[in-house]
Amino acid sequence: MSPNTSTPSGPWWKVGHMWLVVAGPLIVVVASFVTLWLAIRTPDPVYVDAPKAGARAFQPADDVDPAALSPAMQARNHAATGGVAKPASSRAPGANQ
Repeated sequence: MSPNTSTPSGPWWKVGHMWLVVAGPLIVVVASFVTLWLAIRTPDPVYVDAPKAGARAFQPADDVDPAALSPAMQARNHAATGGVAKPASSRAPGANQ
């Protein structure tokens, strides 16, 4: 037998290495359809907090106490300028403004 002659191979589905290449992506595709089916069949419920007694459902930004926002404003200013502004309440009485 000469080295240039090749033996005819069988059908593609009988080649074991082909199944190693095809099986991985095929399993992922089947698993994604199973996941889609589960997600459609049993959707997650929407979580809603129970309303608290005496709490308003909507609080406009104008009604927020500026002192309640001061930590956020200090952090924003520190991030933007690299320094922390001193709160107005910490100034000494009688100091020049």
